[in-house]
Parts: sequence; C-alpha cells; structure tokens
Amino acid sequence: MSPTSHTDPSRLRIATWNINSVRLRAGLVETMIAASGVDVLCLQEIKCRDGEFPFAALQAAGLNHIHVRGQKGWHGVAIASRVPLVAVDGPDFCRAGEARVAAVRIGDGAGPELHCLYVPAGGDEPDTEINPKFAHKLDFLDRMRTHYRARAGDSLIVTGDINVAPEEHDVWSHKALLKVVSHTPVETDMVRAILAEGALSDVARMAHGPQIKLSSWWSYRSPDWQKNDRGRRLDHIWTGGAMTSAVQPESFSILRDARSWDRPSDHVPVWADFVL
Repeated sequence: MSPTSHTDPSRLRIATWNINSVRLRAGLVETMIAASGVDVLCLQEIKCRDGEFPFAALQAAGLNHIHVRGQKGWHGVAIASRVPLVAVDGPDFCRAGEARVAAVRIGDGAGPELHCLYVPAGGDEPDTEINPKFAHKLDFLDRMRTHYRARAGDSLIVTGDINVAPEEHDVWSHKALLKVVSHTPVETDMVRAILAEGALSDVARMAHGPQIKLSSWWSYRSPDWQKNDRGRRLDHIWTGGAMTSAVQPESFSILRDARSWDRPSDHVPVWADFVL
C-alpha cells in the first residue's frame, strides 16, 4: 500500500516497524516519518544501548518524546512520539531478560497503554527439544497469553514484530510454510488464543477480510523480493477495550515501498489511526 496523508488533528497515527538497527537506518526513519505523518512510532530490533539511540534525528523529525529500552548489539525496542509519553513498567514476557518490551501511557499518564513488543524469532527448527530458541519463543508467547487474558477489556494498543503470521493469508503459501517457524500450528494457535482470551482485535483483519493476502516482511535472501513476493505478515497492531472503537480500520496501511529503499530493513512500517 502507498502512504496516505495525515492531516486530521483529532487523529493519532501509530506505527510499528522492525528497523533492524536504528543507527544504520536513522535516515530511513526520518524518511518514513515524513512520508507517513506518523505521531507515535514503535521500533523493534534497534540494536543499540539507550545512550546510543539517535535521539537528535528523530527529534528533528518531530518525535520529541522518546522512551528507549536498549541492549548492546541485539534486540532493543523504543517508542518515539509527537505527544507526551509516560513510561510504565512493561510486562515480563522475556525469560532471558532481553530488551524486548517497552510500555508507555500516551499523553499525560491518563491515556491508553501502548506496548511495543519484539517477540523472539525462534530459530529455524520448530522443535523445543532440539532448538532452545523456539522454546524461548513459545514461552514468550505463553506469557503474553497469560498477561493479556488477565487484562481483557483494558484500553490497550499492542504493537510490534510478533514474529508470527497467524492466518492462512498472512503468508505467501500456507501449505509450504506449515512447518516453517513463524507459521507453525503451535505458533498460530497461540497467537489466536492471545487475541481471543485477551479480547484483542487484530486491526489488519478489521480492515481486510481473511481472504486478502497481507505481508510486512520479505527475506533478504530473496534475489528479487517484488517478483517472488514471498512475504509474511509478522508486524501487528492489536487493540483492546476502548481502543477497539477508537481505531479507524480504514486507515490501516502497510508501507510496502519501504522494502525497496536504499539499504532497507527486511520489515516495512505498518500503521493505523486512532481518535483518542
């Protein structure tokens, strides 16, 4: 999808993007902000410590309020915003203690809670006995299930690289990927349970019926990602409580063009508008 203009001051545009090194791609973040008119940007896989984050670049682009949970070399998440943010304790989803969760309240502290998540990719082998990375991923998802079930009905916006394509048309080939990490039944069933038990709505599927193919990630290994178009929808925006009526599903966008930018991330930005 192409970017759309954002000129309504009553709306707040919230985006999520696995940037795969924010220092390397700070210029692309500035380009994305200008292209989208985003108000709140949730970033994953920033790959830097808190003090190494490119605050000046994002502030120059208008996102003056920034909450960072960084980590040396790997992982890391951040939330940058035009409007004030109040940091809150994020849920304890990561048993390894990695920087994979950032949480804030939008506004002066009385606004909705926003979560920025980076779920572990899970390695290559979907077997917990031989692949500890996959076991870690399932544990992370199980902790999400417990947390959001306990908070069903709360005003929540959950964003991030969930690293699961839960529906048949969230992948280029359902049959071919059933044994591939990110689309195995144990993962997709877990995400469906998180949504159902947590009373969370998947904004992408509020906007588009289940038969519409959607992707937000294309592998670097593909020699021509556009021609092959073997994508997966790994990047999500979910809503809970009053936020499900506050979101504007028709605004949901995937900035597919970003995958062709110079030295791109393998993920592209996803956003939706909210009337708060």
